[in-house]
Amino acid sequence: MTRLVYDQFAKDYLTGLLTPLGEVETNRDVPDEMQQIDVRFIPYQSERSDNAQVLGLLGQIARTPSIFVPFHNAVSPNQIRSCMGKLFDIYANLQRQYQQENSCLEEAILPWLWILSPTVSSTISQGFKAEQNLSKWPSGVYFLGESLKTGIVAIDQLPPTEETLWLRLLGKDNVQKQAINEVGKLPANHPLRANALLLLVNLQATIQANKNIDREDRELIMELSPLLLQWREEALHEGEERGLQQGLERGARTERRIIIESFLRARFGDLDKELSGIIQPLLELPTEEFAVLLLQLSREELLARFSC
Repeated sequence: MTRLVYDQFAKDYLTGLLTPLGEVETNRDVPDEMQQIDVRFIPYQSERSDNAQVLGLLGQIARTPSIFVPFHNAVSPNQIRSCMGKLFDIYANLQRQYQQENSCLEEAILPWLWILSPTVSSTISQGFKAEQNLSKWPSGVYFLGESLKTGIVAIDQLPPTEETLWLRLLGKDNVQKQAINEVGKLPANHPLRANALLLLVNLQATIQANKNIDREDRELIMELSPLLLQWREEALHEGEERGLQQGLERGARTERRIIIESFLRARFGDLDKELSGIIQPLLELPTEEFAVLLLQLSREELLARFSC
């Protein structure tokens, strides 16, 4: 999978899961190949334990302000140092801000850095003196010195449980494939299943739109296809139950309409008049285009772009 495709998927994925728990800020621009996408997260002050609990390990991490840096390939020492440099720049900016306001910067306000890597070598864990805390965290979660506020998640070392599922979807090869299969086996009423499927729909569409598809991409498309076919059939069934096919020709266009309506309903709840009004222009777009737009744009941005 190309680096930029993965960065976009990882950003959308983490944003979608973390938004119910707090404020999410993403770096939309990737200035060069060495710069990894950042997701900055600040939890709401009010506790939302149900939402955090369903996210398992990711929800446990999201109890404190955090910066997430997901890597598609194994992280290197230089990349870890680069991430920590950005973390310390944030600390310095916060310190200046609080000094200007004559306020005291408390430790609890400083975000943690979480580096998400498909694998972490023993050379790296030993070189950074990264240690696990198995009494409080599952295997695969490493911590640098406490004052450094940095954690490294070796995704391939996480136990294959539902608690770690939402981080294992950001892994590679067999780890990610197993996580994809587990998503497909979740009950239809699972609170995260629909959003995860929508994000995987977007990932498959984005990969297929890319002209340079490598072996890894082809294997991932094959792994996703049965799951997304299942999602499509569920969307069609839901559409039939809602009477969306009454008076419409059965065929590709009807199926696309149902998929678009399912996207909108999953993201924004019931379809109101404004959202219903943008379905027709969305139908004119290729699948890979409307999938990306429906996941990336907010309600306001979609209405501004497609409303007559």
